[in-house]
Amino acid sequence: MSGSRLVSRNVRADEGRTSMRLEPELWDALEEMCRREHMAIRDVMRRIGAKAPPGGRTSAVRVEVLDYFRAAATEAGHRAAGHGTLADTDRVPAC
Repeated sequence: MSGSRLVSRNVRADEGRTSMRLEPELWDALEEMCRREHMAIRDVMRRIGAKAPPGGRTSAVRVEVLDYFRAAATEAGHRAAGHGTLADTDRVPAC
């Protein structure tokens, strides 16, 4: 049986240090978010924690990272990455 890909890290939040397990790609995306917003990870965690349901910080981080990059996605960016366009969605069956 193979091990988990999740990476554990200690982060600071309002209530002190806490441990979180995320995929390496999500840690990378979270770090990029911090660099782009000129914020320390503790500040991003504080902002996410304020919106997170009790006990749901890790899930809230995943959703926040997804929302952040979805908000930044543009049609031009999708074209440059070789993705389809929204105009193409009427020709594709729903997921």
